[in-house]
Amino acid sequence: MARVFDVVEYPSEMPDEIVHHFPETGVCDLRFGSQVIVRESQNAIFFRDGKALDVLGPGRHTISTANLPLLTNLLGQAFNNRTPFTAEVYYVAMREFADRKWGTAQPIIVQNAGVGLGMTLLQGFGTYSFQVGDPQQFVTQIVGATGSYTMTSIENRLRSMLLSKLQDTLATMASQGQNIFQLLSLTEELGTAVRAKAQDDFAAIGLVLKSFYITNLKPSETSAEDLRAMGMLDMNTYTQLQAADAMRDAAKNEGGGAGLTAGIGAGMGIGNYMSQAFNMNQQQPAQQAAPAAPAAAPAAGGHAGVMTPSEVAQLLKVSEEDIIAAIQAGDLKARKIGSAYRISKESVDEFLKG
Repeated sequence: MARVFDVVEYPSEMPDEIVHHFPETGVCDLRFGSQVIVRESQNAIFFRDGKALDVLGPGRHTISTANLPLLTNLLGQAFNNRTPFTAEVYYVAMREFADRKWGTAQPIIVQNAGVGLGMTLLQGFGTYSFQVGDPQQFVTQIVGATGSYTMTSIENRLRSMLLSKLQDTLATMASQGQNIFQLLSLTEELGTAVRAKAQDDFAAIGLVLKSFYITNLKPSETSAEDLRAMGMLDMNTYTQLQAADAMRDAAKNEGGGAGLTAGIGAGMGIGNYMSQAFNMNQQQPAQQAAPAAPAAAPAAGGHAGVMTPSEVAQLLKVSEEDIIAAIQAGDLKARKIGSAYRISKESVDEFLKG
């Protein structure tokens, strides 16, 4: 014989549960006169034949035709006041779920007209909070026949909704002329706009988005690499960035000046080589049509093919001290005449090749 529940209650505070089915397995055998206890932060929803019917708020309720009219109508006249009937009861947590985390697993592409590369990859992190606004709609559309529905069951879906709105908001503001520096200073305005945009999507599944905060919004540290992988950087721009990165990394080298100049040489060598290869392909048709240009005059103050450290520094756009350090480290070959150094063009080419 089926057990009849005279008292229906789920005393848990539901710290990480949004919905809990009573009983955990099977259906609930009830009768009119049974007691239903609903805590302050809960609602209880009655289901019958897969349909969400009556909702009970906080308090102690005696099941009757008055407080469960839809269930009574569905049961019809076949049940008198003491005949047991089956139903499902879902307890829904109505408190606010606060301080939930969100973050950009993949950087967001944002146009950045007139600044740097013309586009930027942004990464962001922050928090949001929500609560159930329509428990019957939430259970019907999201939970289904699940016995227990936790935060982890829906957080990926909510984060996807929020990141979609954030990307849309950033694109809109960028199209209105906001550059990257302005966007980074408008985190509060961005958060407000995302919250407004996401409200309808949350309401469609019975939820209310209470807050959305951006605690950190910054350019991705690998923007150049990622943009190139997406086919959004030309070769010349990319090689220039590679050279800049080599100089930055060499400056962090604990080896001092030798490491710095070696890094400069390697970075510029890679950049010049790739840039020259790119430009050569562009210039070949013009070279075939035009007569050969006269040989360039030697650098001012130097013999053809021989330069001073100062002239090499000007050519490579670094300081003369860096060139001297590279010579003394043995990275750049030079001939010392008295107290002065002289460097051949061939030695500079070898240095740039790394």
